Amino acid sequence: MKSQLKKEISFFGALSTVMGTVIGAGVFFKAAAVVQQTQSTGLTLLVWLLAGFLTICGGLTVAELATAIPETGGPIRYIERIYGKLPSFLLGWAQSIIYFPANVAALSIIFATQCLNLFHLPSNYLLPLSILTGTSVTLINLLGTKAAAQVQSVTLAVKLIPIAVIIVAGLMTPGQVSVSLVDFSSNTQGSLAAGISSALLATLFAYDGWMGVGNVAGEMKRPEKDLPKAIIFGLSFVTLVYVLINVAFLKTLPIDQIAGNLNSASETAMALFGSFGGKLVTIGILISVYGALNGYTMTGLRVPYAMALEDEIPFSKTFATLSKTTNAPYAAAFLQLGIACIMMLLGTFDLLTDMLVFVMWFFSVLLFVGVFRLRKTEPQMKRPYKVPFYPIIPLVAILGGCFILIMTLITDTWLAVVGIGVTLLGIPVFYGKAKGKARGAKE
Repeated sequence: MKSQLKKEISFFGALSTVMGTVIGAGVFFKAAAVVQQTQSTGLTLLVWLLAGFLTICGGLTVAELATAIPETGGPIRYIERIYGKLPSFLLGWAQSIIYFPANVAALSIIFATQCLNLFHLPSNYLLPLSILTGTSVTLINLLGTKAAAQVQSVTLAVKLIPIAVIIVAGLMTPGQVSVSLVDFSSNTQGSLAAGISSALLATLFAYDGWMGVGNVAGEMKRPEKDLPKAIIFGLSFVTLVYVLINVAFLKTLPIDQIAGNLNSASETAMALFGSFGGKLVTIGILISVYGALNGYTMTGLRVPYAMALEDEIPFSKTFATLSKTTNAPYAAAFLQLGIACIMMLLGTFDLLTDMLVFVMWFFSVLLFVGVFRLRKTEPQMKRPYKVPFYPIIPLVAILGGCFILIMTLITDTWLAVVGIGVTLLGIPVFYGKAKGKARGAKE
């Protein structure tokens, strides 16, 4: 596979990859959770800025690994190079069992929620519609990569329209609510640190996807120059967009109408454009969510498939099998959909996204630390790009990641424990598979 990769991606190709991967559903729906935690306009905007800053630091740090190890598999290959097979397997395991299914489940729930709101359907339709949504995207991906890629291309172009429309109209229209950038007073119960950490966890779902931007390093014409620029400009633009759209939300609706309200984006559109215009914007939001769901489905089902090719998981022969007609990894697709449906039965949008953010930030911190470790163990390694302002930026990324992990352990202990427990379940699977392979080799 590596011999087939061509260096065809320019700076603008990398930039669109960064923005297209990161901008998804969180921009519209995480405002509800953030405002509920902060109860303050100033704190809300500060948290979005802080999350963007941490994301940029993390992206710049991992970019050093991406340009030094431009291999298919991205973060899994970096972890394997630095820490060995077991941690690498656990990352792939966590992505297969938690990260991608939770994304599919969460986005299916939010798509169904918006459909119920748009068409005024009864709430008991939520679960069946969520499962139907996730299933429809999986079926599209079973038609082959070309069909899934076409859906992704269309939705990528459409997703920026409702964002731009809400920002422009929200900033130009006289606000019903006064927005203060320096008012950090909060009516939330509990400690300020706990509220900010919970809000950060919510915003980081909206920034999720940055860890995968290094996957294109091996196909870039000038990764040493273009990749860090794509990360800086791409994530900086995303941060600006997120802050501006939240200003529009906060100007248009009172805080108590945003807090905990997953329909706040569509209600903002209704307030700005009236009933008909608001519905058109809501349809644009639905297309954006569907595109994000398609993107996670398309990339997610390839993780167990890739692990099966290396015979790293049980039933590898089955999961490595492709459809004879569409060349799609159907067993991996149904595994992901099955886990996602179980998650839909058990959790809500915010619960699922908080769980996946916690688990992925654990591995992200390992990657940040890995930059220091690799510089010590392999000082002669060719590094086309080195993280700027070393060691400050990697240390900021590590400290920010550790803050998120520690505060989640304190404030949402059971959420963290479940994420850790499911990840650690991969250890007996890893050693059981290793023993089976050793036994087969002897025979």
